Amino acid sequence: MPICQICPRGCQLKEGQVGFCRARACQNGVIVPINYGQATSVALDPIEKKPLYHFYSGSKILSYGSFGCNLRCPFCQNYQISMAGQNQIVHQYIAPRELVALAVKLAQEPVGNLGIAFTYNEPLICPEYIKDCAVLLKEAGLKTVLVSNGHVNNETFNEILPFIDAINIDLKGFTQDYYDYVGGNLECVKQNIASAYGKCHVEVTTMIVPTKNDSVVEMEAEAAWLASLSPDIPLHLSRYFPRYQCEIPTTPTDTLYRLQEEARKYLKFVHIGNC
Repeated sequence: MPICQICPRGCQLKEGQVGFCRARACQNGVIVPINYGQATSVALDPIEKKPLYHFYSGSKILSYGSFGCNLRCPFCQNYQISMAGQNQIVHQYIAPRELVALAVKLAQEPVGNLGIAFTYNEPLICPEYIKDCAVLLKEAGLKTVLVSNGHVNNETFNEILPFIDAINIDLKGFTQDYYDYVGGNLECVKQNIASAYGKCHVEVTTMIVPTKNDSVVEMEAEAAWLASLSPDIPLHLSRYFPRYQCEIPTTPTDTLYRLQEEARKYLKFVHIGNC
């Protein structure tokens, strides 16, 4: 049986079987992306919504999302699409040339458009579609942006990285215990953040969940590690709200500001979001 090479989970799939991410399946003995070009959400967003505060601030960007994810965050904010499979949500095929043509059209309108952001669900479970669009975007003089959990094999990440202009990586927390909680591997994500820095614009987001990843000690370790790459890497601390399968009470704003103060001992740019 073939083994999926995209992420550390390494799903071994029988013919016709769909992987953990719900977006890749074994067809004719080969693992292929069944969510290739299958759009569930397309919208023109402010670049700050990604969030990217230090990359063409004030711009709009066409945002594209499909279905599926290779983590299982109990608090997932986009669970309707990221936790859905092929037959659980409405989707429509948009070919790369069609999506890029829309991006070009929007770029020519008064409000403008920077390019395409692959977001909403986990985009890197389908790097094939990102690459096919990114080549066309570059030809059109537009930007390719990723909003990702960063939880893919470093080989996969490095193959797509030359096509990316900016990325926001969701660093869920800074202990493996926390990554066990969301179903992932901390060192994998750290390795990809380190790989991305210096090759494209990088910002990092951490959603603060009470009792789970809200300690000052953990934030100090995270901020110090990011600063070891560069103190110029922007960090976004996002407020958690009860969602999906998680009923932990909403993050107090005081917690966010306390962690912001700690992170600012190491990083120049620490932003509070979702308040």
